[in-house]
This record gives sequence, structure tokens and C-alpha cells, in this order.
Amino acid sequence: QPSGPAEEALRDRRARLQSRGLPRQKPIEGVKQVVVVASGKGGVGKSTTAVNIALALAANDSTKEVGLLDADIYGPSIPKMMNLKGNPELTPKNLMRPLKNYGIACMSMGFLIEETAPIVWRGLMVMSAVEKLLRQVDWGQLDYLVIDMPPGTGDVQLSVSQNIPIAGAVIISTPQDVALLDARKGAEMFRKVHVPVLGLVQNMSVFQCPKCKHETHIFGADGVRDLAKTLGLDILGDIPLHVNIRETCDSGQPVVISQPESDA
Repeated sequence: QPSGPAEEALRDRRARLQSRGLPRQKPIEGVKQVVVVASGKGGVGKSTTAVNIALALAANDSTKEVGLLDADIYGPSIPKMMNLKGNPELTPKNLMRPLKNYGIACMSMGFLIEETAPIVWRGLMVMSAVEKLLRQVDWGQLDYLVIDMPPGTGDVQLSVSQNIPIAGAVIISTPQDVALLDARKGAEMFRKVHVPVLGLVQNMSVFQCPKCKHETHIFGADGVRDLAKTLGLDILGDIPLHVNIRETCDSGQPVVISQPESDA
């Protein structure tokens, strides 16, 4: 590609035009690092992994303050997994105070609506809710804010990526081909909006029979590892399909906090 003063000026002009109209990134007050946990497809264990990542960050270094933001407006699951109920209090500045459990400050749409009430909203209302969850919460001082993203590559993902500086994204997928197709799209989307992808997590990788200990790759073997090689990314973790992981999250006692010595 030819390079010289004229070509460089043209590239600069193109970059300026492309960035015009994009919102300026503004940090969340009091938050040092933001990590987003995402997946292309729903049902791959993204929220379970996000919860356990937040708890693990706090467990690995007790001097660090960690928060967890549930950006899944239509299907908030953090309240149940973190065993939290109730409405956030308001500060004198009219900011919402996160609810806290296991030392983690949490905010979710689930705290603002009835547990069984569906969110029947169009996109603009969802975007308004995301903006409030990002900007109208008093996080105090956090070293890490883990954001549990909704599945897909739509409005919410773009809005979060373009409005706040993000240290990195973690992509969750099962080894199944159908999930991998969408995981790849998720990784490529973050690259397009200049968010570093920290790596992939292979979830539900192998099932071990509790009686005979025989291992079965229900969703296929090593699909996420192959995708990581293709994309030049790291594998951050390989999580088995284990009943304890599911049961502990469903009961509001995630495995990292309730069974820290277990294999899972």
C-alpha cells in the first residue's frame, strides 16, 4: 500500500469521518477497569461464568473491590445467581446504590421489576435502561466491573462498547458448531469496535458420569480451542458440564464461593 504525506492525510480524514457521530467514551465514575463477558448465542453459560469470574477476581485478591453489572435487560439472571432481592436505595444525588452479596456490588434490571414480569420494550427503551444502569449507579470505588452482556451483537453490545472504555472482552461458548459460529461473530464485533478480546472460555466441554466416571463430549470436543487458534486468541478456561455448577448458581451460592476447593 503506497504511503506518503498525501496518503496519510487521506487515511486521517477517513478515520475522522468514520468516527464522526460515534459517542465519546466516558469512564464510569469510580471504576478502574471494565471487563465484559459476552457470547454470540444464549444458553452457553455466560451469566454463570460472569458471576464466577467476579467472585474469583475478589477471591484472588482481597484488596480489590469488584462489581457486577447485569446488562441483559430482557433476561436478567444475576439477582437469582447472587441471591439478591429488593430495590436499590437512592443516594442524595439520585444515584442507585448497588445491592451487595459475597462482597460483590451488583446492579440489574431484575432489581427494578417484579421477578416474573416480562420486559416488553422496543429498542429505544432498552437503550435508555442500559444508559441508566451505566451512568446512574453509585459504584463507589471499584477495581473491576464485570459486565454480563446479553447474547448477540446488537444495540446493547454496541452502545456499551462505544460509551465506556473497556479493558477487554471475554467470549463464552460451548464446543458445539452452532454456538461457535455466533462466538466468532461476537469476537469479530469487539475487534471492529476496538475492544480487546482477552480470550475465549470453553464451557460445558465434557460431561463425566457421576457413577462410572465415563467422560462424554456432549457438545463436541475442542471446538472452542480450534476457534481460538483460528482467531489467534487464548483459551482462558475449560469448564466441564457439571451439575454442581448449575445447582450452586440456581441456589444463589455460586461454585467459586460455595465450593472453592472443588475441581469445578
